[in-house]
Amino acid sequence: MKTSQLLAKVQRKFKKQGIFLTEKRSRILEVLCRAEQSVSAYDIVGLYKEIFDESIPAMSVYRILDYLIEIRAVHKLESMNQFVLCEHAACDHDHSKAQFLICDDCNAVEEIVLDQEIVSSLKNSLLKAKFALKSSQLEFHGVCANCATN
Repeated sequence: MKTSQLLAKVQRKFKKQGIFLTEKRSRILEVLCRAEQSVSAYDIVGLYKEIFDESIPAMSVYRILDYLIEIRAVHKLESMNQFVLCEHAACDHDHSKAQFLICDDCNAVEEIVLDQEIVSSLKNSLLKAKFALKSSQLEFHGVCANCATN
């Protein structure tokens, strides 16, 4: 799907939910749509300048990213301190917590959904250990199929 089509679908979805995306929020989403891999906030600052010929402070980017994460349009990859557009940002239905496959060679990121039985088993193990989970996002690091064959 083209960037403009994807952005239009995302904006329609959030408008239906009563969420208005400001121009800067939409532009940050566009930067993430155009990025070919996960990016840091400072990468976003540079790409924003390159795409829109306009500067944006890093603190503004962080604030906007926090909001976009809150509305589930963007994910933060904690282990890398980088951000990716949610693969389901334009979907009209709800999705489970995202899990990520991260290639340590090329930095490709694939969003996956774990089988519900695995998630339930993990939750039960945590309850037995009396462990309070702050985040259920899992990030698996390894080598993608493209890098493995090269």
